Amino acid sequence: MTDNFRTRIISVTTGSDETVCDVTDMCATFLQEEAQGRDGLLNVFTPHATAGLAVIETGAGSDADLLAALHQLLPADNRWQHRHGSTGHGRDHVLPAIVPPHVTLPVIGGALELGTWQSVVLVDTNKDNPRRQIRLSFLG
Repeated sequence: MTDNFRTRIISVTTGSDETVCDVTDMCATFLQEEAQGRDGLLNVFTPHATAGLAVIETGAGSDADLLAALHQLLPADNRWQHRHGSTGHGRDHVLPAIVPPHVTLPVIGGALELGTWQSVVLVDTNKDNPRRQIRLSFLG
């Protein structure tokens, strides 16, 4: 690991319900410990075939709206060819094509440069996998 690159894996418990889980504070903590006040980029990546990452507003209903929109786009029923797991699990494998498993964000002075209402969220519609990992990587 060089002085310009830091990486860490964090674990997130998403439970057995579909969720939009805010991980902004985890990203900020990582940067406080590793960015050392420098400018750079934070890459956030989840190594799962059934989860994604997004930058959205949370707490004002947008997280529920996102899950509702995903239900319209990707119904949890038996139309999917990928059929192991819970009913509609095949749609969970399509999710990362719509909500990608990565996001790259600017870091200024060691802190995330997000808009006023923006948060980094893990989107997990897979009820069969309650534990997720996220790799945080800072490039200064």
